[in-house]
Order: sequence, then C-alpha cells, then structure tokens
Amino acid sequence: MNNLFHKSDASAIVIRIEKLLPTAKRQWGKMTVNQMLAHCSASLETAMGLHRPKRLGFVGRTFGKLLKPKFFSDKPFPKNGTTDKSYIITGTPDFETGKAQLLQQIQLFSEVGPAQCTTHPHAFFGILTPEEWAVMQWKHFDHHLRQFGA
Repeated sequence: MNNLFHKSDASAIVIRIEKLLPTAKRQWGKMTVNQMLAHCSASLETAMGLHRPKRLGFVGRTFGKLLKPKFFSDKPFPKNGTTDKSYIITGTPDFETGKAQLLQQIQLFSEVGPAQCTTHPHAFFGILTPEEWAVMQWKHFDHHLRQFGA
C-alpha cells in the first residue's frame, strides 16, 4: 500500500503538489486549492504530533473502530467526506506559502520516518502505528490532489 515512508510514493505526491496552480478548480467539495494546501498541512502536523485534536466521544470512537479496516484498505477516500472542524480552513491562505510549507513537511515526515510520528491517538481511529499514519497521509493527499485534478 502507498505511504509517505516509501521514497517513491512521497516523491510522486511531491510532483503532483508541485504541478498545482493557484487557479486549480475543485472537482468536488467546498475548499479552494489554497485552503486544501493548509488543510493537508494541518493533517500532516497531526501525524507529526504538532496538532492534537480532541478524541471523539464514545459514538465517534465506536464508529472509528468499525470503519478503520475500510479506511485503511486499498480503496481511495470517497468524495465529499465529513471534515473534522479542527481541519476546516477559512479565509484565503497564501498559495505559495502553503505549497512550500506542505512540501517541506512532506520531506521532513518521509525522511525522518516512523520516529517523526505521533503516539497521540487519532481523534477518530485511536492509536495508529507509524505505518498507518503514513498510509493515511498518502491517501489523504491523493484524495485532495484528485479533487484538484493533480
């Protein structure tokens, strides 16, 4: 399965991000390309332990446990999924700044490897292995890059 610890997988994601233009139009969803870059950065910050959203309550944890196998399958993320409020980006972040920050974070995450991953539980899925964090981030980036045609 693709993940950001595999050098070739991380490189492929980087190439797709580098091709993004500030004029890229979404094919689904509500966020702009600028917001998407900031959203993906926030997600990767969570995987690195820099952002720690609160765990969901009992119902959220139960659904997370039930959906985890499907989420970590080979299937891409579905379009128009629910976004946790802590990852909703408002306003108009700067495109070039967001792009540069995301590329730098991907490089750090992929080069440092499992040691870079948080041990803090995911808000929905609970404890994840470093490999699961790397798979999740790759799938998340792939989802949003497809959203903007990259």
